[in-house]
Amino acid sequence: MINFSDKEKNKFLNELYEFLKIPSVSADPNHKNEMVKCSNWLESCLKNSGCEKVKIIKTKGHPIVYAEKFIDKTLPTILVYGHYDVQPPDPISLWESHPFIPVVKKTKIHPKGAIFARGACDDKGQMFMHIKAFEWIIKNNKINFNIKFLIEGEEEVGSNNLEVFISENKDLLKSDIILISDTSMKSNSIPSITTGLRGISYMEIKLKGPNRDLHSGTYGGGVANPINIMSKLIASMHDENMKITIPGFYDKVLEINDKDKNEILKANINITDFKNSIGINELFGDTNFTLTERIATRPTLDVNGIYGGYTGEGSKTVLPSEAHAKISMRLVPKQDWKEISELFKKYVLNFIPKSVTATIKTHHGAEPYVTPTNTAAYEAATLAYKKSFGVKPFQQRGGGSIPIVPIFEKELGIKSILMGFGLDSDAIHSPNEHFGLFNFFKGIETIIYFYQFYTKKLSS
Repeated sequence: MINFSDKEKNKFLNELYEFLKIPSVSADPNHKNEMVKCSNWLESCLKNSGCEKVKIIKTKGHPIVYAEKFIDKTLPTILVYGHYDVQPPDPISLWESHPFIPVVKKTKIHPKGAIFARGACDDKGQMFMHIKAFEWIIKNNKINFNIKFLIEGEEEVGSNNLEVFISENKDLLKSDIILISDTSMKSNSIPSITTGLRGISYMEIKLKGPNRDLHSGTYGGGVANPINIMSKLIASMHDENMKITIPGFYDKVLEINDKDKNEILKANINITDFKNSIGINELFGDTNFTLTERIATRPTLDVNGIYGGYTGEGSKTVLPSEAHAKISMRLVPKQDWKEISELFKKYVLNFIPKSVTATIKTHHGAEPYVTPTNTAAYEAATLAYKKSFGVKPFQQRGGGSIPIVPIFEKELGIKSILMGFGLDSDAIHSPNEHFGLFNFFKGIETIIYFYQFYTKKLSS
């Protein structure tokens, strides 16, 4: 076991707190200066950690930070990917502390304390573990590999500019394996390695009716209400068994084989704990599949936001001119996000009556991804978790998406290992996001072990 000194722990945490204080919200143009500040902070941090070549790369959007330490061409090269941008903190009123002033609080799940701040788990805290693991290895003269860091500022908005950078810099990014910590594990006592991610198609619909908001008494009953139509449209996208009704949606879904299914079902979600953790009384979804399957291995369609008309205090009797909805579809292996987006558009246009017009926008998308489990890198990750946690990790499919992962494989031909250390209860994308101190330091330790085992695996 690696025992970090109190001095090391305090240094690691104080630096992470500085990092978390920068409101690097990529989706909000008002935070453009903070995005630049955050990339500059990372540049300095990587230089201080021991990287020899560090540079900030400008894009049409937010900057990319690249760094490397090259020892010997005969040694394996590991590419570490992460992102420094974070989700918007809204709604601010639901935060128990300021989203960009990190505080440590003890919780039932994190009795040793957890850092509460936007980005604590997704992905600043997890990505920062890799920098600190590398720094520790350099300090203790234990480096026997080459390393490259690729840290972007647009993961939360689709990674479009990073995709361009990758396609234009294949030689620069050439490596043996890609290492990512942007996922979760089962629990602090039962570690797991994510072996698959769902893809995503993120759409927005605008329905336009009359040329202005109308008096609902004067015009109601004679003019189509865009919100009413939007409500019917959204309701029509699932049948009574919660199966998605868009024609062709399931045509290319790859069913999981029994061996992988049995491994995935080891997650064994406690239904009572699951419901209590999010404050619900009953589960919902396609009962032909278990909860574990529904939230990790099956495609979904969900409304992420819906608005229109008057939403202020009190009443205002208007028939709205417009209705808006933002909808995400999580996709599974063999579903193509661009094809699904087109099927979605076709369905909407065929459904709406002539009394309204529709504008449909595709925001971003990503393909699903599955990690092979018969590689040296996966075996090294398994050994690293086992040594650090004391138990062998099991496979876990992640319900979320990391857009750049399938692009790495397509453009570079390199597999990714998803070594996440967050928990599903850490409230990523929600108010009061947090990351356990245990998880942070255990993550650093496990990453150090991964480098040791991976190099040995390749040399044996």
